[in-house]
Amino acid sequence: MDFAFIITIFLIGFIGSYISGMLGIGGSIIKYPMLLYIPPLVGLAAFSAHEVSGISAIQVFFATMGGVWAYRKGGYLNKTLIIYMGSAILIGSFVGGYGSKLMSEDGMNLVYGILALLAAVMMFIPKRGLDDVPLDQVTFNKWVATSFAFIVGVGSGIVGAAGAFLLVPIMLVILKIPTRMTIATSLAVTFISSIGAAVGKITTGQIDYFPAFIMIVASLLASPLGAIAGKKMNAKILQVVLAVLIAATAVKIWIDIL
Repeated sequence: MDFAFIITIFLIGFIGSYISGMLGIGGSIIKYPMLLYIPPLVGLAAFSAHEVSGISAIQVFFATMGGVWAYRKGGYLNKTLIIYMGSAILIGSFVGGYGSKLMSEDGMNLVYGILALLAAVMMFIPKRGLDDVPLDQVTFNKWVATSFAFIVGVGSGIVGAAGAFLLVPIMLVILKIPTRMTIATSLAVTFISSIGAAVGKITTGQIDYFPAFIMIVASLLASPLGAIAGKKMNAKILQVVLAVLIAATAVKIWIDIL
């Protein structure tokens, strides 16, 4: 492993984790395509989809941990929502992470493309009045939250993501959770989800540990910085940035699939 490899992987992890902390996502929606496409572009060996999903699963665990720590104060974490969605997504992500060993490279990329497309569509649905509700008066349908969290867990566990890029639009569009509470709470649920996905990948031998370690270091540095920046940004701007990011990734993945 040469110096160029270390720097490239570190920068991918740092940029992805900064954005993940700022927008309340685990970062796999960004780092999955970055790990697939950037190393070959700079003359380094390409990772397989299985290697990328394994590295992402481990890295997301640490990225979301840093983000949740930064949001621990201020009343943004909805503990009830974390318990219901976290429990369901933990089970689903382990099932998806463990079962992904049986899937082909093309199959894993297809699952990722479908998830990104669904997330992109939901992010562009108008969300009016969300941020007018006081944080201590937020309510949601527990069964709907649990069901969607399990489904997201299975799909995201397959690709080594933790599902936040789907959880965020689900919380905003379907559960009607205010933007800043969605960002903070989705990081906490994603942290729980990443446990199941990481265990599934580790037990099936899908982890390349050296690049995963580099990504972890970058995540612990960048994610809290991103969360601090996110607290200072306008909620509408955060929604637009996430929507554009998810849409661009979905387009790139589907171009490659087709």
